[in-house]
Amino acid sequence: MRRFAAVLIAVFCLLGGPLHAGAQQQAQQGGPALPPHAWLFGSWTGGIFPPPSSLPGPLCLSNPTFIVTRDVVLRAVVTDLTFAQREIETVRSGPTGAEFKFVANGTVPSALGLGGQSGDVGFGCESADVLHVVKRGENEIMFPGCADFPYPLIRCSSR
Repeated sequence: MRRFAAVLIAVFCLLGGPLHAGAQQQAQQGGPALPPHAWLFGSWTGGIFPPPSSLPGPLCLSNPTFIVTRDVVLRAVVTDLTFAQREIETVRSGPTGAEFKFVANGTVPSALGLGGQSGDVGFGCESADVLHVVKRGENEIMFPGCADFPYPLIRCSSR
């Protein structure tokens, strides 16, 4: 639904509606605003197991344990071949980390749309629908108090 609304707004702006001036001003100031969790976008490894000290980009990208996009978070599940997907409801970000609140649902679809896990798949935290992320460095994060991810995660590089 968000994507549909975004497309409608974009078409309306292109047709010269009242939002056109605001969109034009935003484009002149450096493009669209990024969501608060943009610093987390990409693939991360570790968390379930200790992160490797060095891992080439292609090898890391072939086996991530945590993936963040604009609208969803995917996590590796030890007992499933596919990733568990959680739709983001809200994100609050600050200098030391971020807090994700996920849409609550009874069945979590897999990333490939091949069924899914029943029940709320979380991260082993106090709530299946909330994830606290602590930034430990430029390319290192942690999920404090989450039993499923006791180790830090490191960002997969593209090289």
